[in-house]
Amino acid sequence: MWHFISEHISQATGQLFICEHARVAQGGDSHACYIIHDHQHRFFVKTRPYDDTQQLSHEAEGLTELSGTQCVLTPSVICHGVTRDESPEMEYLVLSYVKFITPSQDAYQRLGEQLASLHLYNGFSSYGWPHDNYIGLSIQRNGRKSDWAAFFAECRIGSMLERLAEQGHYIVNIDNFVDDTKQYFSHHQPHPSLLHGDLWHGNVGFCHRGPVVFDPAIYVGDSESDLAVAELFGGFPADFFHAYAEVKPISRHYAERKLFYQLYHILNHGLLFGGHYLAQAKDFINTIRS
Repeated sequence: MWHFISEHISQATGQLFICEHARVAQGGDSHACYIIHDHQHRFFVKTRPYDDTQQLSHEAEGLTELSGTQCVLTPSVICHGVTRDESPEMEYLVLSYVKFITPSQDAYQRLGEQLASLHLYNGFSSYGWPHDNYIGLSIQRNGRKSDWAAFFAECRIGSMLERLAEQGHYIVNIDNFVDDTKQYFSHHQPHPSLLHGDLWHGNVGFCHRGPVVFDPAIYVGDSESDLAVAELFGGFPADFFHAYAEVKPISRHYAERKLFYQLYHILNHGLLFGGHYLAQAKDFINTIRS
């Protein structure tokens, strides 16, 4: 595997690379992670048994799209592909190696400013994405829609509720709640922003160049949905939100809408992990309906 990947790195960089050492690194649940190096260069590599999901290919696409805006810093995509003539075949993604450091005092302010700049980026005229991708281990349903209410209600909330029902978890009447969601957002047509899609603190690090975001679940949607997940699972400090609002003011209606946006992520965690996330999803729905 490392010989195949080394050859691809050499082709992509135009410099000879021969993996001399591979060290296991911390990573996600769906793949193995390594730091590989020779006497000069170092790379971060994700691998997983190849299947038709192409999860690492979707991740590469997301990082490339975010980086292309020049608004946020991401690990650079060096190359990605599938090892051939090996058993088992492995999908791989090679990224630039980033040495993370303890964030400086103003690091989260810079992250807030950069995220706001990303959300103001004018590159899209509709919501969604050309094809499905992944949020964690879950398929993230996409497609393109011109109406935000229809996209969010059907492709985010409805899609998650349907998959939970397939697992035997009937949290709410799906048709009714999707209709309620669509009606709630019927007069909300936000600027189509490129979103990270899964911006919790575990998908952010800091290096000497500033904040670095990774593991995206990109699509085009309401900027408030990135802010909503930034409040979940430990959340970001207040400096992040204050700095964001200085660049892109936050609507006074955000506090109401964020419950729907956070529900999407809670439903996904319920789909992946079950347990208390299912009860939490029911609590969110009850709060929304109260």
